[in-house]
Amino acid sequence: MEKGVQELIERYRERRAEIKRRLLEFRQVWKEPDERIFAELVFCFCTPQSNARLCDAAVTGMLRTGILFRGDSEMINKHLAGRVRFHNNKSRYIVEARKLFSRQGEISIKSKLMHNDPRRLREWLVQSVKGIGYKEASHFLRNIGMGESIAILDRHILKNLVRYDVIESVPKTLTRNRYLEIEEKMKAFSDRVGIPMAELDLLFWSEETGGIFK
Repeated sequence: MEKGVQELIERYRERRAEIKRRLLEFRQVWKEPDERIFAELVFCFCTPQSNARLCDAAVTGMLRTGILFRGDSEMINKHLAGRVRFHNNKSRYIVEARKLFSRQGEISIKSKLMHNDPRRLREWLVQSVKGIGYKEASHFLRNIGMGESIAILDRHILKNLVRYDVIESVPKTLTRNRYLEIEEKMKAFSDRVGIPMAELDLLFWSEETGGIFK
C-alpha cells in the first residue's frame, strides 16, 4: 500500500476512538425531541461556504431565544448576518422548511424521516426541502445518525480525495450524477483502506480543520 495511504491508516488508528465516540453522539441525536432534529437541519442549511462553528453558534442562539421556531425570516436573518454566507436566502429557506416540518403549529420532522434507506431519504430531502442539496442532506443525515454510509462531499473531503488520487481534481460544480459518481469512488477507497465511510469523513475533516466537530 502506498506510503501516503499507510500514513492515513496510522493517523486513523490514533484517532479512531475519538471518531467512533463522535459518531455515537450523532446517533444519540435521533433520540432528542423534534426541535433538536430540526435545529440540526438548520445548521446544515447554514454551513455551505461558512464556518461551521459560527453556524452552530447562530443556531444555538436562535434555539435559546426561541426565534428558530417563532421568528420570521427577518428576525432569523439578523442572527445569521455576520456568521453565515448568503444569509438572506438561507433565512427564507429556514422559514419554508419550518412550515414543511410543522403540524398544528409544532415541529414534527422525525415522522417524515422514518426510512431505513439513507439514499432514498436523501433524495426526498433534496426534492422536498428548498435550499438543500446532496451535500447538505448527507451532512444532516449523518449528524442525526442516519447517514453513515453516504458521503458529505464538501471542499475538505474533495481536497483529500484528490490528495489520495481518488479523483483527479476538485470539480467546479457537483451535479447529481457527478456527486453520486464521486461518492462511489470514495466508498471504494473506504473499502480498500478499511476505514468506514463516516469515519473516513471525520478523519479527513479533522486533518483539514485540526479537530472533530460535525
